Amino acid sequence: MSNSFFQLKEKNTSIRIEVIAGITTFLTMAYIIFVNPSILAAAGMDQNALVATTCIVSAIATILVGIFARAPIAMAPGMGLNAFFAYTLVIGDKLSWQTALGVVFLSGLVFLVLTFLGLRRRLVEAIPISLVSAMAVGIGLFITFIGLQNLGLIVNNDSTLVSAGQITGTVLIGLAGLAVMIFLEAKKVKGSLLIGIIFATIIAAIFGQIQRPEKLISLDLNIAPVAFKLNILSALKFSLVGSIFTLMFIDMFDSIGTLVACCHQAKMIDDKGQIKGLDRLLAIDAIATMLGAVFGTSTTTSYIESATGIEQGGRTGLTSIVTGIVFLLALPFVPLVGIVPTYATAPALIMVGLFMMKEIKNIDFLNLEEAFPAFIIMVMIALSYSISTGLAFGFVSYLLIKIIMLKAKEIKPAMWIIGFLSLLFLTIEPLTEYLKSST
Repeated sequence: MSNSFFQLKEKNTSIRIEVIAGITTFLTMAYIIFVNPSILAAAGMDQNALVATTCIVSAIATILVGIFARAPIAMAPGMGLNAFFAYTLVIGDKLSWQTALGVVFLSGLVFLVLTFLGLRRRLVEAIPISLVSAMAVGIGLFITFIGLQNLGLIVNNDSTLVSAGQITGTVLIGLAGLAVMIFLEAKKVKGSLLIGIIFATIIAAIFGQIQRPEKLISLDLNIAPVAFKLNILSALKFSLVGSIFTLMFIDMFDSIGTLVACCHQAKMIDDKGQIKGLDRLLAIDAIATMLGAVFGTSTTTSYIESATGIEQGGRTGLTSIVTGIVFLLALPFVPLVGIVPTYATAPALIMVGLFMMKEIKNIDFLNLEEAFPAFIIMVMIALSYSISTGLAFGFVSYLLIKIIMLKAKEIKPAMWIIGFLSLLFLTIEPLTEYLKSST
């Protein structure tokens, strides 16, 4: 049944490959189980309940993707979006976390309406191929940067922003895992990234770099302190319109960048170069955000770490179902999952960054009208530490160059909408702050 439903043979994959891909995706994004609760706890939410909620929402959203979109894309509460929730909406704007959840729900609802109207699909399909390739390259640089940080090769520096880190024992362990991945990948061994992660974790355990958890199983799974606590009526205020649309814009651009890059990598493209099942993916993304708000977490979005599973051969929704199931299985074993160190999963992100760089060949650097916006997207995604910000700057620069070159007629109608939304995304927060300060 799985062969026919997911078309495994047609997509040159197998149950074994999909399972390996799903587990690989989970391991590279399992950090969200611990990071998301720690960030949202700053908003006054119950941290233990958030651990369970994060697992449950990630599992449900990712399994929905697998069943209804049949795509190897994982979803979970978004990094950056959870920080905006906790530090901007709750701590900064003095909203209760219940009202902030209402804001998240409404942003997902607006997102869903735009999807049903077909606007989001038109936006994606209006983006020039050179900018689509730039997204993949920029995201590749971005996750490589994250991987290097997690590994400890890149560290914070107050003078130069970043600098090379010291070669410590944990860095060497991570590099050993990276070497295993490179060797196995060169030999075309399926599951090379997963094997490398496991290898590095075992080495870390041998050399005492992993702290043994106090308990292997935790049955503290009560989500009642945060679930079904959202206050939608309190979020229905004109003063919160800016926050609702800011969340929507961040999620929209993050999703567009992630889905375009991952779906191209997974070869989910039709003869016209358009993403198969895009409408379903976008709708599930919006529904997952609303579902997450109901269960008590910040905006749920598509995860770029899905690229690690895709690189391991994941091509169907079975990959996502496996990832979702592992999230559920991880619920009682959170202490055990937590022993996999970030420097063990970091090499997988670096490898995926390398694989995504191949898209650079589709950018015509001799055509400055498209080369410069593509360059801006690649650089700004990595250096601004934000997919959405990088895309917004790139789209605006694309329109400005076309206008300056008197070639505005070449711009597709939907691309004008993208430009307007990008400009709005870049200006809405400072404008909101200005209006608040002036009243």
